[in-house]
Amino acid sequence: MKPNLKSKVQLNLVVIRSSNIEQTAAFYQLLGLSFIKHQHGKGLEHFASELGGVTFEIYPHTSGTTSTAATRLGFQVFSVDVVICELKKYGASIISPPMDSAWGRRAVVADPDGHLVELTQP
Repeated sequence: MKPNLKSKVQLNLVVIRSSNIEQTAAFYQLLGLSFIKHQHGKGLEHFASELGGVTFEIYPHTSGTTSTAATRLGFQVFSVDVVICELKKYGASIISPPMDSAWGRRAVVADPDGHLVELTQP
């Protein structure tokens, strides 16, 4: 009998690369994430945030690493309008302003490295 692998799968790690991890961590802090600086052994220093069982990490983008800029991220926030207002003060690129959609209130922004970030509010 083949085991049901779908019931055993859970996302637990997302890693993005950044040309300036401090600046990118500051951007995501405006969404409500809290970070701590980590370094595993002799590995690269990076930022990590725990989000309901998922670790979100920001590693430096170095010449020996692949860009993650094509990765699209999504976060549910308490208020899309409030977060967008804070991101505008920060100077973030607003790709799609807040509007109502089938998924609730929604907006799309770009982080400092060009990752598209979808913000939703139920």
